[in-house]
Amino acid sequence: MYILKDQDECRLVINQSSLSCAMSLVFTRPNTNAIGKKDKRLMAEVNASPLKHFVTAKKKINGIFEQLAAYIKESSSFLEDAHKNEELDPVTTEEQVQEVHGYLSKVAGIGEVLARRHMKCVFFGRTSNGKSSVINAMLCDKVLPSGIGHTTNCFLRVEGTDGNESFLLTEGSEERKSIKTVNHLAHALHQDEDLDAGSLVCVMWPKAKCALLRDDLVLVDSPGIDVTTELDSWIDKFCLDADVFVLVANSESTLMQTEKSFFHKVNERLSSPNIFILNNRWDASASEPEYMEEVRRQHMDRCSSFLVDELGVVDRAQAGDRIFFVSAKEVLQARVQKAQGMPEAGGALAEGFQARMFEFQNFERRFEECISQSAVKTKFEQHTVRAKQISETLRLIMDSVHVAAQEQRIHCLETKDERQDRVEFIDKQLDLLTLDCKSKIKRITEEVERQVSNAMAEEIRRLSVLVEDFCMDFHPSQTVLKVYKNELHRHIEEGLGRNMSERCSTGITTALQTTQTEMIDGLKPLLPGPVREQVDKLVPRQQIFSLSYDLACDKLCSDFQEDIGFHFSLGWTMLVNRFLGPKNTRRALMGYNDQVPRPMALTPVSTSMPPFPQNSMTQEELMVSMVTGLASLTSRTSMGIIVVGGVIWKAVGWRLIALSVGLYGLLYVYERLTWTTKAKERAFKRQFVDYASEKLQLIVSYTGSNCSHQVQQELAGTFAQLCQQVDVTRQNLEGDITDMNNKIELLDALQSKAKLLRNKAGWLDSELNMFTQQYLQQGR
Repeated sequence: MYILKDQDECRLVINQSSLSCAMSLVFTRPNTNAIGKKDKRLMAEVNASPLKHFVTAKKKINGIFEQLAAYIKESSSFLEDAHKNEELDPVTTEEQVQEVHGYLSKVAGIGEVLARRHMKCVFFGRTSNGKSSVINAMLCDKVLPSGIGHTTNCFLRVEGTDGNESFLLTEGSEERKSIKTVNHLAHALHQDEDLDAGSLVCVMWPKAKCALLRDDLVLVDSPGIDVTTELDSWIDKFCLDADVFVLVANSESTLMQTEKSFFHKVNERLSSPNIFILNNRWDASASEPEYMEEVRRQHMDRCSSFLVDELGVVDRAQAGDRIFFVSAKEVLQARVQKAQGMPEAGGALAEGFQARMFEFQNFERRFEECISQSAVKTKFEQHTVRAKQISETLRLIMDSVHVAAQEQRIHCLETKDERQDRVEFIDKQLDLLTLDCKSKIKRITEEVERQVSNAMAEEIRRLSVLVEDFCMDFHPSQTVLKVYKNELHRHIEEGLGRNMSERCSTGITTALQTTQTEMIDGLKPLLPGPVREQVDKLVPRQQIFSLSYDLACDKLCSDFQEDIGFHFSLGWTMLVNRFLGPKNTRRALMGYNDQVPRPMALTPVSTSMPPFPQNSMTQEELMVSMVTGLASLTSRTSMGIIVVGGVIWKAVGWRLIALSVGLYGLLYVYERLTWTTKAKERAFKRQFVDYASEKLQLIVSYTGSNCSHQVQQELAGTFAQLCQQVDVTRQNLEGDITDMNNKIELLDALQSKAKLLRNKAGWLDSELNMFTQQYLQQGR
């Protein structure tokens, strides 16, 4: 039986007894129909856990920051539109726009942080001091592996989940690993070889199974601080956002230097951290009751000295509320039994269990009050102050925008009347100058068309020279001929354009510049003073105007068909072509064989006189008829050739025939040997010149008209540029008048919007003040 020796300890047990009665109401589900109003109020008070203070504060501050984010977004859009509006002079500075725009990301980031905010408690201590058992006892369930053979080898974060299934999330992975039991969890942690002491594993436990996890509370179990030297990295990674630290010590020993050294490092990084010290395994004191009070006093003195004198995180009066003597294993066992409907104190529990149970419940109450108040203050107070600063800054900015808009509105009213007198004068003068410039443009374009047509006709007559200048490897194959033609077309296109430009550029440029100068001098008086000095830059006086001669030789000569096959100069086709010309040759060789009747055999009257035709044909028709007859004769059978040869043999003799045939053959061989690639290229160029000259003659008139149109476009463009300057001046005057009216309307709307946003900033400030009074100033 546990004996109380002093008044303070007696008072503690009394308070713990009341708390135990209250907690029994939580874990017992009575018939709600039989509960009276008084009992319901009592249950409501018990259910109103201190952790709810954080939950409601979080919900409230999140709502305020959502409203603040929407307000900043609206204000930023308003200021950006006002600053970028070219119709208005700036009513706000770039710095103000950037400042408010920067608030968007800042408040959004704060909102995300607040949404993720939770109360965080980290448990530290040496290996096997019972950290996991303490967490299980607080959760009233065997969530983490504990006991013999179970040592936490990494950081375990216990967090509530809305689902009904528990699962694991390892660091750097989104894969949910299902866990069914504590042994399953221990096995999963043991099997994961990638886990080291600095790794984090999230144990997602259903909120429906544990009331403590429903209020945004996160409990972090850690490996023993005596198994690693990476304490600094642990603090940076897991402790900087912690609200409460629980040092789980072994009551069978004393605080070790390893534990003290770790919390000294924590104290250096954080400002006055909240630290609880649990002297676990206090049930061992039941075996030696005569030494229990002395040991308890020694532990209390040493822990108080550590918190007060060494760390300075609490004063001497508060130290007693931060040091507790518990047995987590007993509490866990009792709560599990109670949840299963068994007696809470049943089983093999050491003497004094009820006092240790009260001590643990007192720790939980102090812990909940401390972590809730600390979390609200540390996680919300700084953001609340920042939100107040932002709302006040925005209110001042909106005031300045309102004043600037009012001043600009007065200026717009004064400017409106100065823009109307000059518009009528510009319209009248511009009409007169337009008629004069049209007459000049018509005169110069007619002259350009005449010059270009004459120059092109002259260049066509000299086309053979241009073609002879073309140098490229020639070959009669179709592939090479295709490339040769393309390059020849390009050469003629560039050469004709260059030659015609040399012929026409000087005169055309002089006339063009003269007309442009007259246009500029005529329109200058219509322009405002500052613009007149810039008008000369529109048309550079020394610029040479360049006409574009789009002859399109490749398309114009696309159907050109060369004839570079060998043709003997005394051959049948060449002779007919030489006497009759190409057209009559085609008629003779293709047409008359079907129209002229076959001649009858002639019987000469005298060997010295050839027979004469008896009909009355013209000389040209006679030649065509003769050649046609000969062509028909050559198409007879070899018997006919022998008969004709015999007649000629008798007429002139064989020596003369042999000599003629020999000379004829030598001439053929000579011409055949001299028909080289170079000769083919000359024949090709000669044929191309004849063909291209005929085609180019067809576009002389078109080219002249095209060039005159270019000159007309150049002059019309110059005049249009000048008129555009005049139009800009006139439109600016008219636009200024319209803009002044629009600006006045915009400034009225801007003033109204700025006033509305200023009032919204005041309303948000009042909401933040109410939050401060309700949540941040409680208990001060």
